[in-house]
Amino acid sequence: MLVGPPGTGKTLLAKAIAGEAKVPFFSISGSDFVEMFVGVGAARVRDMFEQAKKSAPCIIFIDEIDAVGRHRGAGLGGGNDEREQTLNQMLVEMDGFETNVGVFVMAATNRPDILDPALLRPGRFDRQVFVTLPDVRGREAILNVHMRKVPVGQDIRADSLARGTPGFSGADLANLVNEAALFAARRNGRVVEMVDFEKAKDKIMMGPERKSMVMPEEERRNTAYHESGHALVARLMPKTDPVHKVTVIPRGRALGVTMQLPEGDRYSLDKERMLSTISVLFGGRIAEEVFMHQMTTGASNDFERATQIARDMVTRYGMTDELGPMVYAENEGEVFLGRSVTKTTTMSEETMRKVDAVIRRIIDEQYTIARKLIEGNQDKMHALAKALLEWETIDAEQIDDIMNGRPPRPPKDWTPTAPTPPPGGAAPPLSPDEAPAAA
Repeated sequence: MLVGPPGTGKTLLAKAIAGEAKVPFFSISGSDFVEMFVGVGAARVRDMFEQAKKSAPCIIFIDEIDAVGRHRGAGLGGGNDEREQTLNQMLVEMDGFETNVGVFVMAATNRPDILDPALLRPGRFDRQVFVTLPDVRGREAILNVHMRKVPVGQDIRADSLARGTPGFSGADLANLVNEAALFAARRNGRVVEMVDFEKAKDKIMMGPERKSMVMPEEERRNTAYHESGHALVARLMPKTDPVHKVTVIPRGRALGVTMQLPEGDRYSLDKERMLSTISVLFGGRIAEEVFMHQMTTGASNDFERATQIARDMVTRYGMTDELGPMVYAENEGEVFLGRSVTKTTTMSEETMRKVDAVIRRIIDEQYTIARKLIEGNQDKMHALAKALLEWETIDAEQIDDIMNGRPPRPPKDWTPTAPTPPPGGAAPPLSPDEAPAAA
């Protein structure tokens, strides 16, 4: 059984095995068995194994086996009879009364948690191969494979691209090369250059640019201060990922984006890093309050994520002294997985109140820390917002200049001869000494 997240190459591995095995290879999808007529799926399983026995030794590969291999008895009202009969037949064929000598069965799924336990017992799919997301060396090798298909420039370095794409699966990396090639084609370039890869990476991570959207000047300034708040707190808090890029160009559903990139692959989080993340998430709203004297709906997703991190720290990870190393999270078993229908909770009302109070304390403490940082660095906030209003996107180098008290260097593709006013004929952005004072 090949198990792993989507896009990591489970089906690709099966294709590679088919090519290397030098024996007949039968490939079928789990959904091919399931029909509206009861009994058809079970008959197809029998036919498939009969054919396989005739061609033994051979390999059978069942892709997306969770379509037929779900828990039996799941759901309300007895579950799906047809699917259960198909699964029963598969269980019998794999290790039943008759032995299938020389028939090797492989399967792939990204949902091993919903499979029937009888399917995973020793003698059936007893060997699970985890196909995980690639690490930095794996990403570099995958990029080199996909970059062979496109003409790339001399400045392309697969190792730096691999370092800048943590958490990308094989499918994401193939998409990255494809998007970069499209950007090169749009500018009529003969080869794909590093700038095309940067644009493609930004599009995948932050969403496509919506340059046609005309924002009112006040909203644009509000977004600039909001994103500057995130960036400043991210730079000053301990154990936060480096700020890679900040933009006030609307991307996807967001009016602006602050993108942080980890320096390397990370496999777990510690308490200090999670607390710092909560502070960074509050930076946007605090900046709006301090510099624009208003609150907007733009911070709703920030609050949602901050509250979820704080709740997980208290109820799942045992990271607080008041409640100790104990799990208080609710059992969120899905109805159609043959698990509990009702949400079971192990907490009394008194404990629930205590949990809420501790979550509130964590959020208030981190909010206060972020507010002190923003109020104590108003000159840097004005400089960040001014740079964002002028150039729309700033990167790590320009943020470093501002944080070190130097005037930021202009972007590489910037032409200073044409300083265009903001859209809508509004006044140019205020200089730091003209900007409104803190509340």
